[in-house]
Amino acid sequence: MLKENLLITVEMSDDILQIERTRFKISLEIAFLFTLLIWLVKLVEIIEGTSFYRLGLLPRSISGLTGIVTAPLIHSDFNHLINNTITIIILLAGLVYFYRDLWYRILLLSWLVSGVMVWIAARTSYHIGCSGLIYAIASFIFFSGVIRKNINLMAISLLVVFLYGGLVWGVLPIFPQISWEYHLFGGITGAILALVYRKQGPPPQTWSWMSDTAEDINETPEYWESEIFDESDKEKL
Repeated sequence: MLKENLLITVEMSDDILQIERTRFKISLEIAFLFTLLIWLVKLVEIIEGTSFYRLGLLPRSISGLTGIVTAPLIHSDFNHLINNTITIIILLAGLVYFYRDLWYRILLLSWLVSGVMVWIAARTSYHIGCSGLIYAIASFIFFSGVIRKNINLMAISLLVVFLYGGLVWGVLPIFPQISWEYHLFGGITGAILALVYRKQGPPPQTWSWMSDTAEDINETPEYWESEIFDESDKEKL
């Protein structure tokens, strides 16, 4: 009987491991597909000898409304594209993996809401690049991790901050050539979405020391009440 239970447990563990591997593989595939798309856009620019910057987001302009959809796919040069590539892969893969029933809504809302905010309030200039999307996803994952007390989610965002060194400073108007507005509104969008979907996502993580209740502590016998002490020992103490 014990042997049968052990075999069942091992089989269940193998099944769970296989499911997690499949989920992780799908997460990476989706992240790589998006990355492939933005690289293809840049390669078309190079092959055609043109620039798609006019498809960027131009605030408070009717023609610039198209940029709400197209701007995250366009990058000024290969340095701009390379800087965003690793970061978007990590964040998008993490988003898909941990929020398998929610990720597409978060991605779509991050894309559109941050774009609308930029169109309304940013400087009158063409804003391009997926860094606004990066800030939105990083902000969502981090604040969702804080709200849901999930250390894995917070760790992903902190890893991105480490790899993407200027993440914090990117929301400040320090470098005029950088769309700090896209960064700022992306971060705000992610935080708002974390609040809106605070009841959905990975469950909170609890450790054994966090699960001790006051009642459990009160039930713990004092050392002089232990069986290794008798009443005479208690009086000596």
